[in-house]
Amino acid sequence: MWISHETIYLALCDPRRRPINRQLSRQLRTGRLMRLPRKARQPSGRGRIRDMLPISQRPAEADDRKTGSHWEGNLVMGTRPSAMATLVERTSRLVCLVALPDGLKAHQVRPHLTRAALQIEPHLRRTLTWDRSREMAEHACFTADTAMPVYFCKRRSPWQRGTNENTNGLLRQYLPKEPRPEHIHPSRTGRHRRRPQPPVRRSLARSPGYGPGIMLMRSVL
Repeated sequence: MWISHETIYLALCDPRRRPINRQLSRQLRTGRLMRLPRKARQPSGRGRIRDMLPISQRPAEADDRKTGSHWEGNLVMGTRPSAMATLVERTSRLVCLVALPDGLKAHQVRPHLTRAALQIEPHLRRTLTWDRSREMAEHACFTADTAMPVYFCKRRSPWQRGTNENTNGLLRQYLPKEPRPEHIHPSRTGRHRRRPQPPVRRSLARSPGYGPGIMLMRSVL
């Protein structure tokens, strides 16, 4: 029997928006006590990213996961203004952590993201999928430096880069908002690498690029 995650949350959350029973909340990975809908904001035109490549133009080979070298990325936020970027390869689920010690603005993020991408072999970096966050406003310069085009998801559609979303949720267990991500020593990242991994999911078992011990490929800290 297959059960949606929303079905589980609806069973735990009271329709009158009362908090989840604390005994049950300890069983949730996120530890959240409430489920509140996000209010949709009307577009104002401010902060719009220019010359975006929509995800609909991404090569079809990236969708079936049979070919590696297609990546997804986003930021994992700490106590503001701290954060780190995560890059996840869609086929093998390899993960690259990129520290952002200078800040979250586009001109502060791009140099570190470019440096991390250039450490990947050229034939293993064909595309990068990102959401519409403003830290990728300089995507054209990033592509010029790395030959890695950036494709942007539709608004409020995080499932279009679901591999990265799931990875960030798992990383949050080991990298909480305190301490700040840029203050985490490499030895601590090594301890995360040695912790037992959860059971292999069917999607990973079917992946042609999957192998033991590749959930964390490199830490750029």
